[in-house]
Amino acid sequence: MSTPHGIHTLDTGFVRPRFDAAYLLVEDGRAAFVDCGTNHAVPRLLDALAAAGLEPAQVDWLILTHVHLDHAGGAGELMARLPHAKLVVHPRGARHMVDPAQLWAGASAVYGEAVMESTYGRLRPVPAERVVEAPDGHVVELAGRALRCLHTPGHARHHLAVHDARANACFTGDTFGLSYREFDTARGPFILPTTSPVQFEPAALHASIDRLLALRPEAMYLTHYGRVEDLARLARDLHEQIDAMVAFARAAAGKPDRHAWLLDALADLYAGRAAAHGWSGGRKRLRELLDMDIELNAQGLEVWLERA
Repeated sequence: MSTPHGIHTLDTGFVRPRFDAAYLLVEDGRAAFVDCGTNHAVPRLLDALAAAGLEPAQVDWLILTHVHLDHAGGAGELMARLPHAKLVVHPRGARHMVDPAQLWAGASAVYGEAVMESTYGRLRPVPAERVVEAPDGHVVELAGRALRCLHTPGHARHHLAVHDARANACFTGDTFGLSYREFDTARGPFILPTTSPVQFEPAALHASIDRLLALRPEAMYLTHYGRVEDLARLARDLHEQIDAMVAFARAAAGKPDRHAWLLDALADLYAGRAAAHGWSGGRKRLRELLDMDIELNAQGLEVWLERA
């Protein structure tokens, strides 16, 4: 699917359709990817490039919003097929692209080696000379089109968003939440925040959302999933839910069944808000669609609670 300003939304195929996006930006015969999904997404990304009439040698950049594997797991494999591209990443994430051993070990400790191999594929290093560390405000030039990298912590300390002034839009990774098309209603998109272990910081996430909104973009491009508008309302929804989630974490402190209690509280929160948004799928279907996100949000809140 393509949109104006040479922006193509690419479904990486991770988990289910329309769950995990990468983006292809095309400007005057040159291209950049924003995020890339897992190793299994690389053929899809190269097919999309060909469908846009471009060769791998015409890709100048792969910009990563952060190094979580659903966004960056395929970076090494993709870069190996893009002979002239440089990889742009937050300075805190750069070392994990050059040597992904720690990323692999951390995720394997949670999921196990077999699941990692089948879900993500073995992580491939990116040569250090091809990695560009992006300080806050760093501008990536794509055939004269300025793509500005803004540090947006809260979900992760190594997170950046990309402001595309030409398109008057931001590529937000996970900072501006999750909005799956299955929850769209006549009132527009439904949205929820993502905490994710292990670097959730609510004050920073509030500030990052406000920073992006202050740019007055007409759209945000989310990794999960796609283009959304009506941004003032969505930002308000995110702020309200972050506060509610933090309150749940504090209420859960000391409970012997803390994790299970948080799972139920989060499901109730999202189900109630989805129903008020006009979504009629019901709590059971919501749990099916958001199962992974509810689990990760509960874990992220628990890690934050222990650290705080």
